[in-house]
Amino acid sequence: MAKFTLHSIDSAPEGSQERLKSAKEEMGMVPNLFAVMAESPELLEAYQTLDGLFQKSGFNKNEITTVWQTINVFHDCHYCIPAHTAIAKNMGADDEITKSIKAGDDLADDKLQALHQFTKAMLKQRGGVDDDTVSKFLEAGYEHRHVLAVVLGIAHKTMSNYTNHLAETPVDDPFKKFE
Repeated sequence: MAKFTLHSIDSAPEGSQERLKSAKEEMGMVPNLFAVMAESPELLEAYQTLDGLFQKSGFNKNEITTVWQTINVFHDCHYCIPAHTAIAKNMGADDEITKSIKAGDDLADDKLQALHQFTKAMLKQRGGVDDDTVSKFLEAGYEHRHVLAVVLGIAHKTMSNYTNHLAETPVDDPFKKFE
């Protein structure tokens, strides 16, 4: 595997330095994912921008966690599963969501289960889901905007999942207890 650099604020390309500084101020650290993505200022900007947009897409904290962890588990992302477990805890999301998704169990909440199933179908069928699949999702209480928000979530997490596979991004110490 090609070796990727874990950039510090100082070693990062100029276009990434401010984003890494902001991350450090906000989170108290530069996550290793950002340190890898910093090599491409455009990728880092796109990832962080999509993160903000996805979090405003009309899903609550449990739904955001359901989408993120469904994608992370589907892509078997060694980094994002523990990172988003920590993020979910910080957001106050239900811990059972991640436990169930990791175990391959159904979610206890029917609406979240519908979101989980729809997200998995979108991933498995690369967006080519049939009308019945969309209808079942809408019947669970979601709207067409949520269908498109799942697309946004998939784009967002695919960036990080693929980056982590390529770079074999080391899991940050604060996330290791969630591996």
